[in-house]
Amino acid sequence: MYALVDGNNFYVSCERVFRPSLEGIPVVVLSNNDGCAIARSNEAKALGIAMGAPWFQIKHLAEQSGLVALSANFELYGDMSDRMMSLAAGLGHAQEIYSIDESFVELSGIRGDLVERAHKVRSRILQWVGIPCCVGIGSTKTLAKLANHIGKTAERKPGSYPSHLAQVCNLAAMSPEERDSIFAATAVQEVWGVGRQISKQLQAGGIQTVKDLIRLDPATIRSHWSVVLERTVRELQGTPCIDLEHNPAPKKEIATTRSFGRPVLELHQLAEAVTDFASRAAEKLRKQSGMANQVLVYIRTSPFRPDPQYSRSITTPLRRPSADTACIAKAALDGLQRIFQPGFKYAKAGVMLLDLQHEGQQQCELDLEGDSQKDRSTLMTALDGLNQRYGKGTLHMASAGVEGSKRVWSMKQERRTPRYTTSWEDLPVAKA
Repeated sequence: MYALVDGNNFYVSCERVFRPSLEGIPVVVLSNNDGCAIARSNEAKALGIAMGAPWFQIKHLAEQSGLVALSANFELYGDMSDRMMSLAAGLGHAQEIYSIDESFVELSGIRGDLVERAHKVRSRILQWVGIPCCVGIGSTKTLAKLANHIGKTAERKPGSYPSHLAQVCNLAAMSPEERDSIFAATAVQEVWGVGRQISKQLQAGGIQTVKDLIRLDPATIRSHWSVVLERTVRELQGTPCIDLEHNPAPKKEIATTRSFGRPVLELHQLAEAVTDFASRAAEKLRKQSGMANQVLVYIRTSPFRPDPQYSRSITTPLRRPSADTACIAKAALDGLQRIFQPGFKYAKAGVMLLDLQHEGQQQCELDLEGDSQKDRSTLMTALDGLNQRYGKGTLHMASAGVEGSKRVWSMKQERRTPRYTTSWEDLPVAKA
């Protein structure tokens, strides 16, 4: 038995915790460089704003309908997510954090009324953190995900489903007749694992609803589509095929890429950005106890501007596998030196760590050139600890430039709210 706890319109809800005046007002949160909408309040959805809608196409709604647009404040959202997940974990035995606003919780063996228990946890999250959420319960992860969609839709669109399913929906507690009725009212594209293209193919074959999909033979699904869709159908039928991931598998590649807030022309400005990206990638690598054998760096101009175009990447092998920020940043900067061409307006750069291995896997060789690499793992642990405690960028490579200065390559975040929970300078003050 599983539950899926999902924060409603999570980014917008995080903003509303500290700005209650935004309640009832259409709000969108914009992506990096304030490009497009990546989160929408229910009021914004009612205006017809689609996910991913470019800001320049919807900004007229600010005057017409009172739309409020905010720059993404990912540091705030990450901290609020940690607080929400710590409370959601109290719902059951084990937890898998699936995304910044979703987590699966295992409920097997939990006694008592699961719906009542879920309502209590939901209320606690709302009271202690301020984030409204919905809980879906099912005998498989796919059914729990579907139940969460039903509970969220019943809350947002009264009349679409029975009102008692709003906020918390337990498919496992329903009678077969009630469950069939719910499945018949749910479009097939709402199923976790059924993408846009597959849903079109299913609909073309007369499979319009979840009920239609459940009735299909899994072997037929496998022969006509894939083993992945077969697994989805079996999960919908109540056969668990996807286990809870207590420890996510280590990534095979780690990338940090960003579009610049404005065009970058100078090499030293690109070097600052590449150093910063390499440092962030190295930190991610250490979190999964990994080491990299190769470092890829790329730069490119914007294909959307009528300027001369240039795009180039290069991969630099490391002499020995490493998770040392200095070693990785040096390899990235060496690569940047080789591919940089003056006279172009660069719009994006990125660093990728390739050929990853676990830190326990050792490479031994003779020191023939007197370049034995010192073990600086303790230094890297201290670096990560200080940045985690005092904020990203507290300690960084000198070639990344001065933190806090106006970097040309920094993202546009003209509408970003304060980092209320992670910065002493932005700590909210209550006045009597």
